[in-house]
Amino acid sequence: MTATAPSDSPPRAGWDALTAELDAWASAGRTATLWWRDDDAVAPTPDLDRMIALSIETGAPLALAVIPAGVTDALVPVVDAAPTVTVLQHGWSHTDHAAPPAKKAELGADRPAAAVLAELAEGRAVLDRRFGPRALPVLVPPWNRIAPGVAAGLPGAGFAGLSVFGPRRVSTVNMMCVNTHIDPVAWKDGKRFMGDAESLGMAVAHLRARRLGAVDAEEPTGLLTHHLAMDVETWAFTARFLTATRRHPAVRWLAAETLFAAEGLR
Repeated sequence: MTATAPSDSPPRAGWDALTAELDAWASAGRTATLWWRDDDAVAPTPDLDRMIALSIETGAPLALAVIPAGVTDALVPVVDAAPTVTVLQHGWSHTDHAAPPAKKAELGADRPAAAVLAELAEGRAVLDRRFGPRALPVLVPPWNRIAPGVAAGLPGAGFAGLSVFGPRRVSTVNMMCVNTHIDPVAWKDGKRFMGDAESLGMAVAHLRARRLGAVDAEEPTGLLTHHLAMDVETWAFTARFLTATRRHPAVRWLAAETLFAAEGLR
């Protein structure tokens, strides 16, 4: 069975392109690996409950990027009860320290790297205490931005993995990097849904580039969601994308602990 869009979905061109690309992987006898990261978690909310339920329903593992400075004790039992969820670290407090007109960044070069790394190490300890082995030593920089000097110091601060947005560069940092590549939210346009064509275009572009060797073929294609910033259409797309890809024989969804462990994360 190949990936299809539900019968009541918007125009099918993007879904057909996704099916064709996954079929090309299948014809080549290859497996298209995917993974899923959801950012900005601090506390239980109806939207987070909905996201976790979608993960359990579809069987797609969910890597939940949690903000240490804002995390509440109430989030712990929610994660404990969700077998498909793994915790990553989303910066320290998700505070913008960049001086205008620079783009927003918490982990940029506006502050001494030592100070930034000290906050991140404290955040690591917070998540370890609350979530134990469910929290991986993997950093997700707020706004997907991190200064080279901060990135270089991550191993010394207890991190073994990094995740931002866009095809990874092996030389980014001396640690494992697994990024995301599909973001269906149009952030500059009222946080509305990007649209099927644009969202699926991101998925197909990265999958095709991997298949043809234009980017690192071993990096799983990553879906990025934000449970607190999704409209009705974005939720519908996310459900359709997870369901359609799970049905395709060439696709394998990977849990964060599996894909990072496979690259040496312990």
